[in-house]
Amino acid sequence: MKDITKWSITVSLAGFLFGFDTVVISGANQPIQELWNTSPLFHGTFIMSMALWGTVLGSLLGGIPTKKLGRKKTLFWIGILFFISAIGSAFAPDPYSFSIFRFIGGVGVGISTVAAPIYISEITTSENRGRLGALYQFNIVFGILIAFVSNWLLKGVGGEADWRWMLGVEAIPALAYTLMVMNVPNSPRWLLLQKKDIEGALSVLNRMYNKNDAQRHLEEIKEDAAQPKSSDNLFQKKYKKILWLGFLIAAFNQLSGINFVLYYAPQILEQAGLGGEESLFNSIAIGAVNLIFTLIGIRLIDRLGRKQLLIIGSIGYIVSLFMVGYCFQASLSSTLLLIFICMFIASHAVGQGAVIWVFISEIFPNRVRAYGQSWGTSTHWIFAALITLVTPFFIDPAEGLFRKNLELIYYFFAGMMVLQLLWAIFKMPETKGVSLEELEKKLIEDGE
Repeated sequence: MKDITKWSITVSLAGFLFGFDTVVISGANQPIQELWNTSPLFHGTFIMSMALWGTVLGSLLGGIPTKKLGRKKTLFWIGILFFISAIGSAFAPDPYSFSIFRFIGGVGVGISTVAAPIYISEITTSENRGRLGALYQFNIVFGILIAFVSNWLLKGVGGEADWRWMLGVEAIPALAYTLMVMNVPNSPRWLLLQKKDIEGALSVLNRMYNKNDAQRHLEEIKEDAAQPKSSDNLFQKKYKKILWLGFLIAAFNQLSGINFVLYYAPQILEQAGLGGEESLFNSIAIGAVNLIFTLIGIRLIDRLGRKQLLIIGSIGYIVSLFMVGYCFQASLSSTLLLIFICMFIASHAVGQGAVIWVFISEIFPNRVRAYGQSWGTSTHWIFAALITLVTPFFIDPAEGLFRKNLELIYYFFAGMMVLQLLWAIFKMPETKGVSLEELEKKLIEDGE
């Protein structure tokens, strides 16, 4: 069990790089726009959302190396991509080269959302799969918090080049992660299903379970491997329900507005009257709330289950988003606004944040898990990229369509969360405490 925990923690550090990389841009957002005098269209398309389009590509194609090269090798190359992106972004001489290096980092993020959750789900037991799988999300929010803290600490260090330090410092954890992930074993399910390496798979299973349980799990995986080749096709009728489950939880994740709040936190807080210099520090409060409530979500995910957490989170979303919108509409206290934004973050952390990567990595059958994970994560990132792309058109202080009516954005997100609540109550299955092979049979039978 110690080995399983150690491997899970190591691989989940890909989530730290994911969180740090995607949010560190919040501190560089306005300095870059001023330095290169970019228009809202150019800034939204190339500066802010380019990394997200990289995540779309990475998540769409991430299933290929994850299946062909293996989970471990793919995780190693993810670290290399993050390292290249950090160094390149820090030294970029113009907005075009900057966008290219941000895109490379985004590819790393996208692939990590495929490979890391799959690896963790395949080397954990049904009893601790939720808790250890949620470590990936914990590290995402830990990376977000450290990015906010790092941006705050580095403000003023390099003068007009502050943003270069903010982005370049990511190279340090990227290199550390790359070296650490070399010491984890290959996934036993990948070894057996893709490489036909029974002895290698059994060797890893023996480190996960006692001898009898290891042999039993080996037989379950071998039975799954004996299915006809046609089972390798993700887009077939028997997987229809599972495809919808992966699509909807990923789409709802972004339609909550979580990336809208995280990526533009300093700008939103400044527009709400929380001061330019204080906005980065207030962003740290958001990151801290995210971290604390993610820990609570991790604690509860194997007790209450995925479905119950999503219901709780949805209720919190609806209340907090409506109140954030009302704070803008009625020009209420900026401190009150910050409280409801923190409530929104807490609702996300306990619900969608803790559940999404675990749930998607569980529901797809062994033979198509890599491609199924790509399906769910690419849905997530396409919605994230679109929302980030259009945000400057709505909130830009000079030209934004909703610059005087920011509440409309939050009311829209609140409405989407009403739909999520109904879906979670009536359509979402519970996956806690069930082996991956048993879960596969249940979901396919329910979908037929």
